[in-house]
Amino acid sequence: MSDSAFIGPVEAPQLQVMSYNIRRRLPHVNPLSPDRWSRRQPLLKRMLRAEHPSLIGVQEALQDQARFVRKALGERYGLIGHGREVNRGGEGCPIFYDRDRLEVLDWEQTALSDTPSVSGSTTWGNRTPRIVVNATFRDLATGIRFQAVNTHFDNVSRIARERSAAVVQGMVAASGLPAVVTGDFNTDVGTLPYNDILDGDTLVDCFETAASRVGEKWGTFPNYRAPRRDHKRIDWVLATPNVEVLKCGINVARYSGGWASDHAAVQAVVAFPG
Repeated sequence: MSDSAFIGPVEAPQLQVMSYNIRRRLPHVNPLSPDRWSRRQPLLKRMLRAEHPSLIGVQEALQDQARFVRKALGERYGLIGHGREVNRGGEGCPIFYDRDRLEVLDWEQTALSDTPSVSGSTTWGNRTPRIVVNATFRDLATGIRFQAVNTHFDNVSRIARERSAAVVQGMVAASGLPAVVTGDFNTDVGTLPYNDILDGDTLVDCFETAASRVGEKWGTFPNYRAPRRDHKRIDWVLATPNVEVLKCGINVARYSGGWASDHAAVQAVVAFPG
């Protein structure tokens, strides 16, 4: 029997967009720990097979994990993006997409720094390189072109998060296309980076503007514990105001009692303007 879906596949012209920090694989983890990648792999596969998002922005994916996600989603899915280090290795923020539905027209990956074209660069007080993947897609079902941006802000430097918010907001404003933004922003709603990225009506928070909210207003970092409503919502799906957001929710499903990641996935069903 297949697992029940939180939202599940949708039909055109709707698209299901997911943001998911899958938690990077760490070495030397206790075999009984819920954080152990070998324990989480089958749970992640079950979750992805149940939901089948049209487009998913993933964070913290090492290269072998990105390959696993692509295989778990199925043969019809493609991916764009690479690691954040100088050699293009290490963690990445890949975008996976259903090739039966979406065509990549253009994409680039840049560093969140004063030297965006320099892989691995860090200039805003963050010691860890941070990146953004910016892509243009065409919806094969409708012919509509849209922008998809996926990122992972720094967890330590507030200045880096504020600068990164300005970059992402500017990136969307410059394209002029309807857009969706996915990411782990490492900051709660109502903070300066959150307010900055939504400033000027360039973007809206899909969780707040959706016509229908699925599930509860959970924090998105349960860290393998029971989900809580009073915890921070640090993972978001954002969209330009001209994108219709039909549903949005925070997926806290567990499989066989276990979590696929220390984060919860955020999922939205959207429709782009014709």
